[in-house]
Amino acid sequence: MDDPVPREDVYRTYWTFAAERQHIFEARLAGESAPWTDDPILSEYRFCNAFRAADRVSQHLIQHAAYGNPDADADDLFLRVVLHRLFCRTTTWELLERELGPIDAASFDPERYDAVLSAAFDDGQRLYTNAFILCANPAYGHRRKHRNHLALLNAMLADGLPQRVASAPTLAAVYTLLREWPLIGPFMAYQLAIDLNYSQLIEFSEDSFVVPGPGALRGLAKVFTSLSGMRPGDAVHWLVEQQGSIEDELAIRPPTLFGRALHAIDCQNLLCEVDKYSRVAFPALTSGRVKIKQHFVPDPSPVGLFFPPSWGINDEIPVAWRRRHVGAAAHI
Repeated sequence: MDDPVPREDVYRTYWTFAAERQHIFEARLAGESAPWTDDPILSEYRFCNAFRAADRVSQHLIQHAAYGNPDADADDLFLRVVLHRLFCRTTTWELLERELGPIDAASFDPERYDAVLSAAFDDGQRLYTNAFILCANPAYGHRRKHRNHLALLNAMLADGLPQRVASAPTLAAVYTLLREWPLIGPFMAYQLAIDLNYSQLIEFSEDSFVVPGPGALRGLAKVFTSLSGMRPGDAVHWLVEQQGSIEDELAIRPPTLFGRALHAIDCQNLLCEVDKYSRVAFPALTSGRVKIKQHFVPDPSPVGLFFPPSWGINDEIPVAWRRRHVGAAAHI
């Protein structure tokens, strides 16, 4: 099969964006003062990090859900990680732990969780992020979205899904298991599979499987004039493979996360971010969305960084930013 055909200016922008977004991340970690970039678009608008696992919500999930309880078993890990990602809002996790104590499968009670979440919702608190558009149909017969998600989690636990996930032979198999459930579409199933892969429940290469989401598909249409018959997932893998030649071809050094290269999940996310970036940089490339919704507002709160130990990069994190004690509270 032929290689995809890049749209040269946007393809260069893809790699420039990846490198510059990581530079901003590293400059902020180093304590440098703003501005952290000369790029006016990156200065004005909010974009995710080049590496998904370095984003604040992913860091909160890794530190608090995946590694926050060193005694967690398979059921606990599954519940904690999936619950965190479904709401994808750190304040919701913190509310539940504050009101109900440690989150584990043995004490999980949808009625108790609903009481806390409904009270917060009725008080005007947001329970969900704006990052994902979640299916909101009443799959389990409840009027409120969060109540259906609690019922989903309860059904997953009762059906033994955590053990089947733990025994799955591949990341793709984990995705397939998750896709069998109501309220879990293709993109959310992939995101959940990646999140579970951060934990000790499963351990697969992030390059072994990818599902481009809607934003990544829009990004592919801008970065390439043609995929030359490639499936979108294969085009993402193609981008992963280009890291070895980009510096020679474009004089752009691909970013690394403390020495870890971009993986398929990162290249998939970058396509989504470059789709957003292109709405301002290349407005003639229409994709049904013409604006970037969120402006950049620096969050001054410190970030304690911690990544899955199997990655072997935690010792490379500057001491001031390293979370040393897994299971203890981290300042996010």
